[in-house]
Amino acid sequence: MPFVALVLAMALWASTFVVLKVVFVEVSPLWVICARMWIAAIALLAMKRFWGKAHYQKGDWRLFAAMSLAEPCLYFVFEAKALLYTSAGQAGMVTAVLPLLTVGGAVLVLKEKASPRLWLGLAMALVGVLWLSAAGTVSADAPNPLLGNSLEFAAMVCAAIYSLSLKKLSDRYSPLWLTAIQAISGSLFFLPMALLSAPLPSDVSFHSMAAMLYLGLGVTLGAYGLYNFAMARLPAARVAVFVNLIPLFSLVMAMVLLNERLSPSQLLASSLVLLGVMVSQQGAARDEKNAA
Repeated sequence: MPFVALVLAMALWASTFVVLKVVFVEVSPLWVICARMWIAAIALLAMKRFWGKAHYQKGDWRLFAAMSLAEPCLYFVFEAKALLYTSAGQAGMVTAVLPLLTVGGAVLVLKEKASPRLWLGLAMALVGVLWLSAAGTVSADAPNPLLGNSLEFAAMVCAAIYSLSLKKLSDRYSPLWLTAIQAISGSLFFLPMALLSAPLPSDVSFHSMAAMLYLGLGVTLGAYGLYNFAMARLPAARVAVFVNLIPLFSLVMAMVLLNERLSPSQLLASSLVLLGVMVSQQGAARDEKNAA
């Protein structure tokens, strides 16, 4: 069941690159994010009796602050800005470095051991991301791919901090509890930012409203709930592997729904990113087997 939850969560997250790219044409990014946070928060508050366990320990507020500030707050700021400058397909490819960043963070913060193969894979993936950004061409969908992909990479750093904080909290708090904390903190964080950024949208089309409902209920509530459910039942390293599905899903969705195309050079760069991820995971799997 956790594996099915992870696949569904990755598909939902991948779809956000396409949905955001479309809705940003009509509604400013911060209002879109604010709306999805409030939709998810209201839905979760209506479900409060189903939140489940919550066993607070001294100092947990620091982990909650780190988790919420990293994602959804700063993560969505970086991602929203990224999609103004790069294509949905390229932004999705940058997410391939998230598993490596998460493992790297575990080594630095949690003092876990990592093999030379894992670091080699990390280096390959980072080179691939830089290559993908440099190979990006200016277009209507990607007016500044280097800046956009750099902002998406910053979002991935935030996602790694979120994953590490979440793992520490998942033993004491239910998936819905953790999802609710994220949604409520995100709604409070983004409302003043949205109000300061642009006037409240007065004329929003049905398609944009449906898109924001999907982002709030399907992605913020659904994907985060599924991910938090899996994180409570599987080791963080095994969960991180599934993030590799996001670039593949996002590329397919962008090509099918937005008619986006990558150049041969970008395809090679994308392959290097995925190859680096595969190399790192082979090392992680070998280390886990030897430890057992």
